[in-house]
Amino acid sequence: MRIIDAHVHLWDVGVVPLPWFREDLGLPRRALAETLGALLSASGVSAAVAVQAADSVAEAEWLTGIAVAHPLVRRAVLQYEPAPDLPLGRTAAMLAPAARHPGAPAVAGLRAAVPQFAADLSDVAGLDALATAAGEAGLVLELLLRPEQLPGAAALAHRHPATTFVVCHLGLGTADPGAAWFRDLAVVAAEPNAHAKTSGLVHPGRGPAELGRLLAAAVDAFGPDRLLHGSDWPISARHTPYAELTARIADALPPLSSADAAALWSGTATRLYRL
Repeated sequence: MRIIDAHVHLWDVGVVPLPWFREDLGLPRRALAETLGALLSASGVSAAVAVQAADSVAEAEWLTGIAVAHPLVRRAVLQYEPAPDLPLGRTAAMLAPAARHPGAPAVAGLRAAVPQFAADLSDVAGLDALATAAGEAGLVLELLLRPEQLPGAAALAHRHPATTFVVCHLGLGTADPGAAWFRDLAVVAAEPNAHAKTSGLVHPGRGPAELGRLLAAAVDAFGPDRLLHGSDWPISARHTPYAELTARIADALPPLSSADAAALWSGTATRLYRL
């Protein structure tokens, strides 16, 4: 079965600094495509989507250069950073067809990292303009959220039915799910243009039964054809080796038909990210 990893990060802080990077986070200073490529090949993963780890234009240039040339890391999702008169943010010049930027063909979407904002997302600068512009450009709009923001994400998707949205980490990540999360995940999934990644769910404090409960809720809410597998490498590698993470997700998923499994593991990502 074909596998696509729809959520990895690459960086080299000696080349392009990351403002949030600290030595005490337990992360490597270099998370390179060569290292990831070996892991992908060893695990039978045929392609990956790299999500920009910070928000500088220099980093976006570096990342898209990799995605254009690498045989396995084939698409990039750039971080949205508001900019005056640029609905797609500071990297808009890279995305405009007229610019003919060499990295543009590898860019499949933008990510708005907004967990620090209000629950209804009303204070995220330019968010609705971004959603409109992303839809018009045929770009996926990813959302990095905290659980309380899921209803706001649902409302955003409802206002922009022509835009494809992807919620990273099921809007949960390592947080403890409460009844509200299960309810609100279904609210997001009720919007037909909303999708979600299973990335960021595996961590030492979450056992197989709990992981299975989260994945079952996601499959029930979205269906396999609106879910995407993602590893969150190298952040996940602090506690779980790459191959083990993939196996843990596979073991925890509810029973799926071959067609449904193919959709979750690769089909949805192939469609959304033009792989």
